[in-house]
Amino acid sequence: MEGFSLRLVICVVSGLLLLSQPTLGIRFVIDREECFTHSVQYEGDTVHASFVVIKYDTPWHYSDDGVDLVVNDPHGAQIHDFRNKISEKFEFISQKKGLYRFCFTNKSPYHETIDFDVHVKHFSYFDEHAKDEHFAPLLEQIGKLEEALYNIQFEQHWLEAQTDRQALVNEGMSRRAIHKALFESAALIGASVLQVYLLRRLFERKLGTSRV
Repeated sequence: MEGFSLRLVICVVSGLLLLSQPTLGIRFVIDREECFTHSVQYEGDTVHASFVVIKYDTPWHYSDDGVDLVVNDPHGAQIHDFRNKISEKFEFISQKKGLYRFCFTNKSPYHETIDFDVHVKHFSYFDEHAKDEHFAPLLEQIGKLEEALYNIQFEQHWLEAQTDRQALVNEGMSRRAIHKALFESAALIGASVLQVYLLRRLFERKLGTSRV
């Protein structure tokens, strides 16, 4: 019974180690092109990735122009090719182990800040004990739990990046609206002053004419 409990603990701990699989989560500024590599150690692993264009380097610029992303496998074969995307989530099954390459291209004249997240999911211990009928149900439940926890973390990171982008967009729109209102007010005041000046000149000319 003691041996069974020990093996049970080992199974649970090994299952929880899934959360420590290689993860890349960064926020960077891109000028023209930036490339990153991520190591996948086993064939058949599931690679999850996402990116969000958070902001541009100027508060006066806002558009739906996105970035391009090309994903290549360790042998250089293209896996994904996204064009002009502000945000994207995707996944793929690794056919080869090694370094996978993610290259972003910015075609706009402005620097852009991008939030990029990559995670590799692998059930190494589960594979080794898949034939153990006593542990199969437990491992299956652990696998489902770990997958659910990871999906929550992945979605949370994605939503946080989307929220940051929307907050910056709203802030930029509010700033532009305030500046527009100030400019319109200044233009209105200037037009009123000019109108008063012209009216005074007109009255002065009429008075001069009537005196003659």
